[in-house]
Amino acid sequence: MQMLTFLLCFGFSFSTAFYFHVGEREEKCIIEDIPSDTLITGTFKMQQWDIDRHDFLESAPGLGMFVTVTTYSDEVLLSKLYGPQGTFYFTSDSPGEHLICLESNSTRLVSFGGSKLRIHLDIRVGEHDLDTAIAQAKDKVNEVTFKLEHLIEQIEQIVKEQNYQRDREENFRMTSEDTNSNVLWWAFAQTLIFISVGIFQMKYLKDFFIAKKLV
Repeated sequence: MQMLTFLLCFGFSFSTAFYFHVGEREEKCIIEDIPSDTLITGTFKMQQWDIDRHDFLESAPGLGMFVTVTTYSDEVLLSKLYGPQGTFYFTSDSPGEHLICLESNSTRLVSFGGSKLRIHLDIRVGEHDLDTAIAQAKDKVNEVTFKLEHLIEQIEQIVKEQNYQRDREENFRMTSEDTNSNVLWWAFAQTLIFISVGIFQMKYLKDFFIAKKLV
Protein backbone atom coordinates (compact mmCIF):
# COMPACT_ATOMS: atom_id res chain seq x y z
CA MET A 1 0.00 0.00 0.00
CA GLN A 2 1.39 3.33 -1.07
CA MET A 3 1.34 6.08 1.52
CA LEU A 4 1.62 9.73 0.58
CA THR A 5 2.47 11.95 3.50
CA PHE A 6 2.58 15.72 3.57
CA LEU A 7 3.18 18.07 6.44
CA LEU A 8 0.73 20.75 7.51
CA CYS A 9 1.71 22.66 10.62
CA PHE A 10 -1.00 25.01 11.87
CA GLY A 11 -1.00 27.36 14.82
CA PHE A 12 -3.21 26.79 17.80
CA SER A 13 -6.89 27.51 17.22
CA PHE A 14 -6.51 27.69 13.43
CA SER A 15 -8.95 26.27 10.94
CA THR A 16 -7.79 25.10 7.51
CA ALA A 17 -10.03 23.69 4.79
CA PHE A 18 -8.63 22.15 1.60
CA TYR A 19 -9.06 19.18 -0.72
CA PHE A 20 -6.73 16.70 -2.33
CA HIS A 21 -6.90 13.80 -4.81
CA VAL A 22 -6.03 10.21 -3.99
CA GLY A 23 -6.46 6.82 -5.56
CA GLU A 24 -9.03 4.49 -4.09
CA ARG A 25 -6.31 2.46 -2.36
CA GLU A 26 -4.06 5.35 -1.39
CA GLU A 27 -3.61 6.61 2.11
CA LYS A 28 -2.76 10.20 2.89
CA CYS A 29 -1.54 11.38 6.24
CA ILE A 30 -1.41 14.81 7.76
CA ILE A 31 1.07 15.72 10.46
CA GLU A 32 -0.29 18.11 13.04
CA ASP A 33 1.85 19.69 15.74
CA ILE A 34 -0.64 19.91 18.59
CA PRO A 35 -0.38 21.15 22.18
CA SER A 36 -1.52 18.86 24.97
CA ASP A 37 -5.17 18.67 26.01
CA THR A 38 -6.30 20.17 22.71
CA LEU A 39 -9.45 19.22 20.91
CA ILE A 40 -9.07 18.45 17.21
CA THR A 41 -12.10 18.44 14.95
CA GLY A 42 -11.90 17.05 11.44
CA THR A 43 -14.68 17.21 8.86
CA PHE A 44 -14.31 15.37 5.58
CA LYS A 45 -16.28 14.67 2.43
CA MET A 46 -15.34 12.13 -0.23
CA GLN A 47 -16.21 12.50 -3.95
CA GLN A 48 -15.70 9.78 -6.52
CA TRP A 49 -14.54 10.35 -10.08
CA ASP A 50 -17.14 9.54 -12.73
CA ILE A 51 -15.53 8.36 -15.97
CA ASP A 52 -18.65 8.97 -18.07
CA ARG A 53 -19.21 12.50 -16.83
CA HIS A 54 -15.52 13.30 -16.55
CA ASP A 55 -16.25 14.96 -13.26
CA PHE A 56 -16.46 14.13 -9.59
CA LEU A 57 -19.76 12.90 -8.22
CA GLU A 58 -21.37 14.74 -5.33
CA SER A 59 -20.52 11.80 -3.07
CA ALA A 60 -18.90 8.40 -3.14
CA PRO A 61 -21.73 5.87 -2.79
CA GLY A 62 -20.72 2.55 -1.32
CA LEU A 63 -17.41 3.84 0.00
CA GLY A 64 -16.35 4.69 3.51
CA MET A 65 -13.35 6.36 5.10
CA PHE A 66 -10.92 4.88 7.58
CA VAL A 67 -9.60 7.57 9.92
CA THR A 68 -6.61 6.74 12.08
CA VAL A 69 -4.89 9.10 14.48
CA THR A 70 -1.62 8.14 16.11
CA THR A 71 1.15 9.89 17.96
CA TYR A 72 4.80 9.61 17.02
CA SER A 73 5.14 7.13 19.84
CA ASP A 74 2.63 4.93 17.94
CA GLU A 75 -0.13 5.50 20.47
CA VAL A 76 -3.48 5.13 18.68
CA LEU A 77 -5.91 7.89 19.64
CA LEU A 78 -8.56 7.14 17.03
CA SER A 79 -9.24 4.32 14.58
CA LYS A 80 -12.70 4.28 13.09
CA LEU A 81 -14.58 3.66 9.86
CA TYR A 82 -16.92 6.44 8.74
CA GLY A 83 -19.20 6.93 5.77
CA PRO A 84 -18.36 8.98 2.66
CA GLN A 85 -18.58 12.10 4.81
CA GLY A 86 -18.42 12.73 8.51
CA THR A 87 -16.76 14.43 11.42
CA PHE A 88 -14.18 12.99 13.79
CA TYR A 89 -12.86 14.26 17.10
CA PHE A 90 -9.90 13.49 19.31
CA THR A 91 -8.03 15.18 22.13
CA SER A 92 -4.27 15.17 22.37
CA ASP A 93 -2.87 13.67 25.55
CA SER A 94 0.59 15.13 25.15
CA PRO A 95 2.17 17.88 23.05
CA GLY A 96 3.89 17.04 19.80
CA GLU A 97 3.23 15.83 16.29
CA HIS A 98 0.20 13.69 15.58
CA LEU A 99 -0.42 11.67 12.43
CA ILE A 100 -3.93 11.86 10.93
CA CYS A 101 -4.35 9.27 8.19
CA LEU A 102 -7.29 8.82 5.82
CA GLU A 103 -7.93 5.89 3.47
CA SER A 104 -11.06 4.68 1.69
CA ASN A 105 -12.38 1.20 2.37
CA SER A 106 -12.40 0.40 -1.33
CA THR A 107 -11.25 -3.13 -2.26
CA ARG A 108 -9.28 -4.11 -5.30
CA LEU A 109 -12.28 -6.06 -6.61
CA VAL A 110 -14.37 -2.89 -6.94
CA SER A 111 -11.49 -0.57 -7.67
CA PHE A 112 -11.35 0.47 -11.31
CA GLY A 113 -8.14 1.41 -13.07
CA GLY A 114 -7.53 5.13 -13.01
CA SER A 115 -10.36 5.74 -10.49
CA LYS A 116 -9.61 8.53 -8.05
CA LEU A 117 -11.19 10.32 -5.16
CA ARG A 118 -11.37 13.93 -4.10
CA ILE A 119 -11.22 14.41 -0.35
CA HIS A 120 -12.44 17.66 1.17
CA LEU A 121 -10.94 18.07 4.61
CA ASP A 122 -11.36 20.72 7.28
CA ILE A 123 -9.01 20.41 10.25
CA ARG A 124 -9.64 22.64 13.23
CA VAL A 125 -6.94 22.79 15.85
CA GLY A 126 -8.09 24.15 19.15
CA GLU A 127 -11.24 23.99 21.22
CA HIS A 128 -13.55 25.79 18.77
CA ASP A 129 -16.43 23.37 19.11
CA LEU A 130 -15.79 23.00 22.80
CA ASP A 131 -15.75 26.75 23.25
CA THR A 132 -18.99 27.00 21.27
CA ALA A 133 -20.54 24.23 23.30
CA ILE A 134 -19.42 25.88 26.54
CA ALA A 135 -20.72 29.25 25.33
CA GLN A 136 -24.05 27.69 24.40
CA ALA A 137 -24.15 25.87 27.73
CA LYS A 138 -23.35 29.11 29.53
CA ASP A 139 -26.04 30.89 27.55
CA LYS A 140 -28.51 28.17 28.48
CA VAL A 141 -27.38 28.24 32.09
CA ASN A 142 -27.63 32.02 32.11
CA GLU A 143 -31.06 31.82 30.50
CA VAL A 144 -32.22 29.21 33.01
CA THR A 145 -30.65 31.21 35.84
CA PHE A 146 -32.36 34.37 34.63
CA LYS A 147 -35.71 32.59 34.34
CA LEU A 148 -35.21 31.05 37.78
CA GLU A 149 -34.31 34.41 39.29
CA HIS A 150 -37.27 35.98 37.54
CA LEU A 151 -39.51 33.21 38.87
CA ILE A 152 -38.12 33.70 42.38
CA GLU A 153 -38.74 37.44 42.08
CA GLN A 154 -42.30 36.75 40.97
CA ILE A 155 -42.81 34.38 43.90
CA GLU A 156 -41.36 36.97 46.29
CA GLN A 157 -43.62 39.60 44.75
CA ILE A 158 -46.63 37.31 45.16
CA VAL A 159 -45.69 36.69 48.80
CA LYS A 160 -45.27 40.43 49.33
CA GLU A 161 -48.63 41.05 47.69
CA GLN A 162 -50.25 38.40 49.87
CA ASN A 163 -48.69 39.87 52.99
CA TYR A 164 -49.81 43.32 51.91
CA GLN A 165 -53.37 42.13 51.30
CA ARG A 166 -53.29 40.30 54.62
CA ASP A 167 -52.15 43.48 56.36
CA ARG A 168 -54.86 45.46 54.58
CA GLU A 169 -57.44 42.89 55.60
CA GLU A 170 -56.19 43.02 59.19
CA ASN A 171 -56.28 46.81 59.17
CA PHE A 172 -59.75 46.76 57.64
CA ARG A 173 -60.92 44.27 60.26
CA MET A 174 -59.47 46.39 63.06
CA THR A 175 -61.01 49.52 61.54
CA SER A 176 -64.35 47.74 61.24
CA GLU A 177 -64.15 46.57 64.82
CA ASP A 178 -63.22 50.07 65.98
CA THR A 179 -66.04 51.51 63.90
CA ASN A 180 -68.51 49.01 65.29
CA SER A 181 -67.30 49.76 68.79
CA ASN A 182 -67.56 53.49 68.18
CA VAL A 183 -71.04 53.09 66.71
CA LEU A 184 -72.06 51.05 69.76
CA TRP A 185 -70.71 53.61 72.18
CA TRP A 186 -72.27 56.43 70.16
CA ALA A 187 -75.63 54.68 70.21
CA PHE A 188 -75.27 54.16 73.97
CA ALA A 189 -74.33 57.83 74.37
CA GLN A 190 -77.31 58.92 72.27
CA THR A 191 -79.58 56.76 74.37
CA LEU A 192 -78.23 58.33 77.55
CA ILE A 193 -78.66 61.79 76.03
CA PHE A 194 -82.23 61.04 74.99
CA ILE A 195 -83.02 59.65 78.45
CA SER A 196 -81.36 62.64 80.13
CA VAL A 197 -83.22 65.10 77.91
CA GLY A 198 -86.46 63.28 78.56
CA ILE A 199 -85.93 63.31 82.34
CA PHE A 200 -84.95 66.98 82.19
CA GLN A 201 -88.03 67.86 80.14
CA MET A 202 -90.30 65.92 82.46
CA LYS A 203 -88.83 67.62 85.52
CA TYR A 204 -89.03 71.02 83.82
CA LEU A 205 -92.68 70.55 82.88
CA LYS A 206 -93.51 69.30 86.37
CA ASP A 207 -91.86 72.33 87.96
CA PHE A 208 -93.65 74.59 85.45
CA PHE A 209 -97.05 73.14 86.23
CA ILE A 210 -96.42 73.35 89.98
CA ALA A 211 -95.34 76.97 89.65
CA LYS A 212 -98.49 77.80 87.73
CA LYS A 213 -100.55 75.86 90.21
CA LEU A 214 -101.97 73.81 87.47
CA VAL A 215 -101.48 70.63 89.44
